[in-house]
Amino acid sequence: MPFGGPLVLIKGGGDLATGVAYRLWRAGIPVVVTELPEPLTVRRRAALSDAVAEGRTTVEGMTAIRAADAAAAAAALQRGEIPVLVDPEATARLTLRPQALVDAVMAKRNTGTRRTDAPVVVALGPGFLAGSDCHAVIETNRGHWLGRTLYHGSAEPDTGVAALRGGAAGTRLLRAPCAGRFRAERAIADRVRRAEAVAWVVPAAGPPQPVLAGCDGLVRGLLRDGYAVAAGCKVGDVDPAGEPAHCSTISDKALAVGGGALEAILHLGRFVRPL
Repeated sequence: MPFGGPLVLIKGGGDLATGVAYRLWRAGIPVVVTELPEPLTVRRRAALSDAVAEGRTTVEGMTAIRAADAAAAAAALQRGEIPVLVDPEATARLTLRPQALVDAVMAKRNTGTRRTDAPVVVALGPGFLAGSDCHAVIETNRGHWLGRTLYHGSAEPDTGVAALRGGAAGTRLLRAPCAGRFRAERAIADRVRRAEAVAWVVPAAGPPQPVLAGCDGLVRGLLRDGYAVAAGCKVGDVDPAGEPAHCSTISDKALAVGGGALEAILHLGRFVRPL
């Protein structure tokens, strides 16, 4: 049966999705998250997706638990928790019947979301056309338009370059040198030096390939050990600024994007929390 009140389903539980969930949660709006069996989240300490592996996680006072099915998700909502379902196709929407759906997969393209999936459908970043694929798009590119809600048109194209932090941009990101299984050498919040092996990727055939830090700094995010990766996949982030608190808190970007999503849901859905 559906949850006994309005709710928002968020596809994806990564760091930007968590910013959306946080804004909604603080506004008193129930949230359900759907994820992959092996979420490719790098900033795991600041993401609800970590509940998939850990069973439970808390980010800035917001607790998420892994739920086995829609019924378990509804029970978690009654307890004030955020359920995370392993549900790549977000089929739980058919049972839970959310008032709004947010596509926060961040695939840079539409992987199957339709404007008819919920009364209000919001998408984050490039790959969506507001008015066609969804009702609103949230700008995710850093700059003047970050977090803006677009009711017509598309977000800016993906630049493929990480935002500047501590004087480093493209050198911050860690990417898989080949396809295989990810093996962490270091941990989130460790300090590393440029050209140091932060992790390895073990291919199906051949020797392990190192994932080398492109700059000195603190490991702000790192993929969970043992997960499968594709060549070029983002697997980590080294922050030259080196602030340990940044590893486990929601970023300014995620909060800005979350604010845009909250605006769209309230504006388009006239979302009213029952008293």
